[in-house]
Amino acid sequence: MAPVLRTTPPGHDVILYDGHCRLCGGAARQLQRLLGGTGTRLRSFREDGVLAAFPGVTADRCERALQLVLPDGAVVEGLEAIVLALGRRPLGRLLRVYYVPGLRQLLDALYRVVARHRFRIAGRQCPDGACVVHFK
Repeated sequence: MAPVLRTTPPGHDVILYDGHCRLCGGAARQLQRLLGGTGTRLRSFREDGVLAAFPGVTADRCERALQLVLPDGAVVEGLEAIVLALGRRPLGRLLRVYYVPGLRQLLDALYRVVARHRFRIAGRQCPDGACVVHFK
């Protein structure tokens, strides 16, 4: 694992997801269930002040992929972030199959396609109507 960047260390895992995306919100709820009481916090990057706590983690980065801020401030994104977050749970070691050469590249490409089209796939949920900016 090579961290994409470093930011302010939170002292625990923080997963930044898109709270305006139905697919992302559902995945975040599922992640929370799977993670249980591990101390991992899930936060929508769209909430006021969330990104200010993590300099260098931009809204643009979060638009492209889920971000995992590790306790030491290292940031990992996308599918690898999910693999790392769940890898410490029972049966999480099975997720190491992600690192098989070729499979990782295939899964990352699939993740990027789903992330890019997430609003078309599952819709959006913006109470203030601001989600119109996500369709370009």
